[in-house]
Amino acid sequence: MSPPYTEVMSEPRLHQPSDRFVRSHLKTRQLVLLVELGRHGSILHAAQAAHLTQPAASKLLADLEHALGVQLFERLPRGVAPTLYGEVMIRRAGAALAEMDAAHQEVMELQSGLSGRVAVGAVMTPSTGLLPEAVKRLKQSYPRVHVSITVDTSKLMIQHLRAGELDLVIGRILDTESAAVLNFEPLSDEPHSLVARAGHPLAKHEHLQLAELVNQGWILPPSGSILRDRLTAIFLSLGLDQPAEIVETLALPVITKLLTGGDMVCALPTELVQPYVDAKLLTILPIELGIRMDLYGIVTRKNHQLSPGALAMLQTLRDVAGGRR
Repeated sequence: MSPPYTEVMSEPRLHQPSDRFVRSHLKTRQLVLLVELGRHGSILHAAQAAHLTQPAASKLLADLEHALGVQLFERLPRGVAPTLYGEVMIRRAGAALAEMDAAHQEVMELQSGLSGRVAVGAVMTPSTGLLPEAVKRLKQSYPRVHVSITVDTSKLMIQHLRAGELDLVIGRILDTESAAVLNFEPLSDEPHSLVARAGHPLAKHEHLQLAELVNQGWILPPSGSILRDRLTAIFLSLGLDQPAEIVETLALPVITKLLTGGDMVCALPTELVQPYVDAKLLTILPIELGIRMDLYGIVTRKNHQLSPGALAMLQTLRDVAGGRR
């Protein structure tokens, strides 16, 4: 019978060796349950997702809390919410399960030759140049490797990388906690320009000022992104109101369609838009924003052995990046 729940509230067992805890107390079903509790916030729904009965899920959770000596979840009138200890265990459980999935994949790859799957995340600029070139080269050597690509903000992709949902990211490390557990290989920075359609009326202004753009329609990245914060800071430093007419998106096809089809403006990496400028679809407006993003680079997890397919992707990215410098 499980110990009474009140015993879970004892002091954390700081001196219990971690290998003893893992070998004696931790079960794979508990890892699955932790991940599902983090997703659903309900013991009932987490139990269903983990193919357990609710009593069995409650017992697994109680056993784990007793073994750790801490409360992992607060019991609420409607569901549960993770404590700080619970958040740590959810994150680590997800990474552990991802590791076992990767181990299974690696065994299958070794049995049948280099194949399998590699999941890559990238910020916008390398997603249109460096990454497609690397994927093309990888496929020439290893056509059976399945490549999954995510394009998003660095903040979100680093979270997915730490959780084991991505193998590597071409982006930025934005916090010291992540920096301690990740490797970073710098590649390039991103000077930005203000872009509009070719023939835009503002392109004729010789000394365009930001004040003239307040009432213009803007395409902006989502709130909380580095670029959005820096654009906001520029407007505030000049005592200007934020643009009122905005569209938020990171999707390049949507951005280019909106720009070419109207008079909106957008701050974009110069390298990214140069092909559109050369094709006379877009133009760079005559204003210096003074925005250079921090270096982006290849980000991987420390002390993590990549699968053969992911390792081949990493080396190919290094080769392509070296050839572009």
